Amino acid sequence: MYKNRSRGFTLIELLVVIAIIGVLSAVVLASLNTARSKGNDAAIQSDLAAIQTQSEIFYGSNSNSYGSTVSACAGAGTLWADTTIIKAVTAAQSAAGGTAPICGSSATAYAIQVKLNSKTVSNATQYWCVDASGMASTSPTTMSPGATSCP
Repeated sequence: MYKNRSRGFTLIELLVVIAIIGVLSAVVLASLNTARSKGNDAAIQSDLAAIQTQSEIFYGSNSNSYGSTVSACAGAGTLWADTTIIKAVTAAQSAAGGTAPICGSSATAYAIQVKLNSKTVSNATQYWCVDASGMASTSPTTMSPGATSCP
């Protein structure tokens, strides 16, 4: 009276479950990429905030001067030679995917700008910039090398 039936899932049921898992994993991976780029942007902002703080310490310790005028993120006798600032510049460059920051300084001012990873709604590239006036903001335009203020 009873038929012997093997118990288990049919091929169609297994294919449906595999398809659902595939769709869910694609959604999760897309979200992770967005979170990763926002995390890198937060790291860039944190590194540049550290530069802002350390540059004020350098300014006070160096007879109220940021050093001689330079148009790069390097220069003996300038704030760009400070080891803490060098580490923060290197970390910001790494978080930006290797894109070199744009720096400039004079005896009385400095600025540094780094490209952010995430884009705006219009898919435009954004840059994070800090300078000696205490400004820290995003900008859609690049700073010219050697500039001592954010655009």
